[in-house]
Amino acid sequence: MGKVFFEVGSSALPADATAAVNTAAEFLKGKADAKLDLTGYTDKSGDVEKNLELAKERAKAVREALKAAGVPEDRINMKPPVSITGSGDNAEARRVELNPAS
Repeated sequence: MGKVFFEVGSSALPADATAAVNTAAEFLKGKADAKLDLTGYTDKSGDVEKNLELAKERAKAVREALKAAGVPEDRINMKPPVSITGSGDNAEARRVELNPAS
């Protein structure tokens, strides 16, 4: 449904996050029983434990933006953070994904 990309080492919500947050909020308005899953991802650089904590903080920032957009907290599922390994793009890895709950 949407992705919010973050700067290196930052959990500050970027200005362009508004589009993903608004799309998710609109999706939920039309579906009374729907929920969102938020998953924070990290890149493969640096300390794995610190990165996982940063991914969690990023997901919390997105959750707060959703709440500010009118989404009740009980409709937001916080998923465990995921550490990306391998040769993927670090910029792509520093994200929070917003997806309909399965």
